[in-house]
Amino acid sequence: MHAATGVRPAYAQIERWLAGTSPEALGLKRREAELLFRRLGITFAVYGEGGDPERLIPFDLIPRIIGRGEWDRLARGLEQRVRALNLFLQDVYGKREILRAGRIPEQLVLGNPVYRPIMEGFVPPAGVYTHVSGIDVVRTGPDEFHVLEDNCRTPSGVSYMLENREAMMRLFPELFTTHRIAPVGRYPEELLETLKAVAPRTCPADPRVVLLTPGAYNSAYYEHCFLADEMGVEAVEGADLFVRDDVVYMRTTTGPQRVDVIYRRIDDDYLDPEAFLPESMLGVAGLMRAYRAGNVALANAPGAGIADDKAIYPYVPEMVRFYLSEEPLLSNVPTYLCDREADRAYVLEHIHELVVKLTHGSGGYGMLIGPHSTKAQCEEFTARIKAKPAEYIAQPTLALSTVPTLVEAGIAPRHVDLRPFILTGKEVRIIPGGLTRVALRDGSLVVNSSQGGGTKDTWVLQDDPPAAGAAVPQDGRTPAATQSQSQRQGD
Repeated sequence: MHAATGVRPAYAQIERWLAGTSPEALGLKRREAELLFRRLGITFAVYGEGGDPERLIPFDLIPRIIGRGEWDRLARGLEQRVRALNLFLQDVYGKREILRAGRIPEQLVLGNPVYRPIMEGFVPPAGVYTHVSGIDVVRTGPDEFHVLEDNCRTPSGVSYMLENREAMMRLFPELFTTHRIAPVGRYPEELLETLKAVAPRTCPADPRVVLLTPGAYNSAYYEHCFLADEMGVEAVEGADLFVRDDVVYMRTTTGPQRVDVIYRRIDDDYLDPEAFLPESMLGVAGLMRAYRAGNVALANAPGAGIADDKAIYPYVPEMVRFYLSEEPLLSNVPTYLCDREADRAYVLEHIHELVVKLTHGSGGYGMLIGPHSTKAQCEEFTARIKAKPAEYIAQPTLALSTVPTLVEAGIAPRHVDLRPFILTGKEVRIIPGGLTRVALRDGSLVVNSSQGGGTKDTWVLQDDPPAAGAAVPQDGRTPAATQSQSQRQGD
């Protein structure tokens, strides 16, 4: 919120609001938010800790604000990156030009456990592999963002982005009269339009879309149901679908109905017991046959995980140069691959300074933050790296930006990241904002909800605010503020 010269212009109104709001009033609003989220059933699941795994995701009342100019620069970089990732996927399952050119080691791709040979020689409808991407970025300077990781398989969290906005509009309608905030409520509509845009050519004019979920025991089940409801499509499980003559059908009370597009929230391994894990009870037998026959579209495409593998991540800037003939607009975090002898030697020598991650890890598990770890923990990870070097990467700890956050002791700075969501069909769409995740523990850099993190509403201003000292226009409510719940649902 503050720069060396004082309050940042984007936060001027928020700073005045906080100065005029008592801690008791903020505490009351926080309890109101908890009741609201509990009533709506906005939960996430944490496994392996005993007791009831369903928890409310912590929600912070103070929004994270991004200026319009800053957002526009970030959005251009996100679009560029996702275009390159899709071209990479089309290439490695096709001609493999980037491998033949020696820009990425062949074994790193073809020997990777998330590479799917079944996708070789097949181009999905519209040539799109990752229809829904979540690119995790951190702000490291006034106008500088770094990409932490790419999520090209089944990125989650967009329901929290939408519900956080809804909660803020209910709790603090007065704040929306002093800010022009870009709306996020069109995301479900734009997601549905994106999915329909990649339907196979053999489909009818209005393709039938379903959302395929593993079921109620999945950690993101709330989001699956939420998005299906918002889009007005069926949320189905594997047992609700079957394949006949290489066509996918949904079981209904009025008989089988053909399905044209499946927004799948099931990992590759469990998607089709004929093609992947034979013991899977979550998927649909024959689904990959129907997919390769061109009778159904899958979003995201099986095999898209090779584009967001942490061992592939260091090469994404090279993908941008190779496929687009452009310089990357967004920087990577410097990354050491422990499978390389020189990188491994550096990591082992400086492990107390680095962040070490599992190559195939997620959710903040299997990670070491060297500066905040004990000697014993560093020694444990040293042994792990020596035993299985290919399973680990390491990165320097970044000076992540902080934002004001309401904690038990009052308002304090806490580290954040941002996950914008990028939709790719016949065009690329980016909802202004995304999911801001906040590390609620003092000094923590881990923002994952499973590791004690929370979320914030992310405000992208429709206009850059005036410089410090200039008058702030009071030109009425933002479109986001006047958008009702029924309008957001498309009723």
